[in-house]
Amino acid sequence: MSMYRQLWLAIIVSMLLALTGSLFASLLSARAYLEQQLSMKNADNAAALALSLSQQNPDPVTVELVVAALFDSGHYESIRVIDPHGKLLVERLAEPGNPGAPDWFVKRLPIDSDPGQAQITRGWSQFGSVTLVSHRRFAYEALWTSTQEMVAALTLASFIGGYLGSLILRRLRRPLQAVIAQAQAISNRRFVTIPEPEVPELHQLASAMNATVVRLKAMFEEEAARLETVRREAYFDPLTGLVNREFFISQLSSSLEGEDSTGGTLFLIRVADLAEINKRLGREATDALLRRLAAIVGAGGTANEEGLAARMAGADFALLLPGEKAGRDVAQRLLQDLVDTMEAFVDGGPSAYVGMGTFQRGAGLRAVLSQVDAVLIAAEAEGINAVREAVIDTEEDIPRSNQEWSLAIRRALDRQWVHLVAFPVVDMQGRLLHDESPLRLKFDADDEWLPAGRFLPVAERLGFSAELDLAALALGLANLERQPELPGLAINLSGSSVGQTDFQQKLATLLGRHRKVASRLWIEVAETGVLKHVDEFRALCKLLGGFQCRTGVEHFGRQFSQIGRLHDLGLSYIKVDASFTRHLDTHQGNQTFLKGVSSIAHGIGLLVIAEGVASEAEFATLAAVGFDGATGPGVKVAAS
Repeated sequence: MSMYRQLWLAIIVSMLLALTGSLFASLLSARAYLEQQLSMKNADNAAALALSLSQQNPDPVTVELVVAALFDSGHYESIRVIDPHGKLLVERLAEPGNPGAPDWFVKRLPIDSDPGQAQITRGWSQFGSVTLVSHRRFAYEALWTSTQEMVAALTLASFIGGYLGSLILRRLRRPLQAVIAQAQAISNRRFVTIPEPEVPELHQLASAMNATVVRLKAMFEEEAARLETVRREAYFDPLTGLVNREFFISQLSSSLEGEDSTGGTLFLIRVADLAEINKRLGREATDALLRRLAAIVGAGGTANEEGLAARMAGADFALLLPGEKAGRDVAQRLLQDLVDTMEAFVDGGPSAYVGMGTFQRGAGLRAVLSQVDAVLIAAEAEGINAVREAVIDTEEDIPRSNQEWSLAIRRALDRQWVHLVAFPVVDMQGRLLHDESPLRLKFDADDEWLPAGRFLPVAERLGFSAELDLAALALGLANLERQPELPGLAINLSGSSVGQTDFQQKLATLLGRHRKVASRLWIEVAETGVLKHVDEFRALCKLLGGFQCRTGVEHFGRQFSQIGRLHDLGLSYIKVDASFTRHLDTHQGNQTFLKGVSSIAHGIGLLVIAEGVASEAEFATLAAVGFDGATGPGVKVAAS
């Protein structure tokens, strides 16, 4: 029984006991008073009758007439007159009748009074004695009426007391519910503070819980800040603040190989004659120049949220724009900004060279790097500020215009040319946690299935993301119903779907139709989408929690500096981006960073899963740094 119901029960029982006791005490007191008054009346009436008869020189006939007249008034139960020798002279007894109250009331509260007695005299001699008992009917009527009035008054008082009690309980319930909601939020890995109520006990409880949440946040932020320092040391160039070559290559590899990768454009930039500038200006001035050049290269990707700039070597920089087929005008603007900055440091000679190339998912890393590097060398060989573009093989059998894309995606959805593929996600003992199931579609019955990275960016731009995500969810739930032995199935949602107002309502309707298998559904959104739609994602986590689904963030770590925004979402797991796990077994900096990530995540109850694990050595190292699971080409499901 809930505490609220127990309080209500305690109030009701207490009021019933108090009211019953008050009524019982009042009835006993009223009965005693009536008995006392009847006894006094009996005595007074007997004395008055005896005095009246004594003054009339009584005889038996007179006494009988007076007694009969008095008895006929109906106020007496009995009147008896006896002579001095005990002989009965006159007796009148009332017939049993209506007692003036219910029989059960009369039986349980009998009214007994002492009869009135007095001596009748005739002259100086005793004529006899009179005994008189007043009728109790009137006393019962008065007691019964008083009881009804008391019950009515006490009932009214109980309703008023109940109403006041409900107001008090309601006043207590609001802060109590807030404290309960805070406790539930903490258990769901959402660390929130609440206003402290005025009720002293609840104020102390809420204050203690708020202090705990503040300490947890402080610890979380302190550890996150320490890990951010470790991350910058491991992945960033200390002079320019750009990422280093190793991390850039890992990110480029993910853009080429990932299931949801969308291709992109690679720029390689070389600053001319940096060694001579260093000799002429000195180290400090040259370092300042490099920082200015790094800022220009970094700004070249600001229009792309996932753009990544790197310092590859002393005078070499790189820029990656995932999912973007940047034209030569982007490279020309970048080159012009570099030339303008270098103008004061070169004596009429070339300032910089840019090589670029647009690639698709599946292109080889070595091929892309070598072809772009070759055109960079060709630009440098010309001895002038120049941009050169590498021609990297691209597939031509996909739609070109937005209209063609829109028609193709609509046809695929209408004809159900969509299906899910499955990639195992295992724990560190090789047991299957769930299948990661990205969506694929085709544009014709005989076409090949396209990976998500080929169509999702265009679908988001054209407004198809929510419809595609709902189609993927419907397929996933159907798979779970067909495969009761499958421990779980993960579906990726796009950030733009999460941000749409009616998407979550449609999602709730879909989950409601498959409630029995919803608890085995894992829902994940890319880190960039989560950070772009934090409030909507928080609402999504709450919705999915109602269906016992697990919610996670994939490609985690690319924007680790914003991890503080994720502490109150109620996540179940994170999937760390493949760029952090690549060559983990040989990279001590990565190991230190990921050990800290797993420690923070475990501290708030999250599973930590690695993406893109390519070898058994990487998998073994993940177990050593505290990961709970992994997925990728190097992952194998243990035989059951």
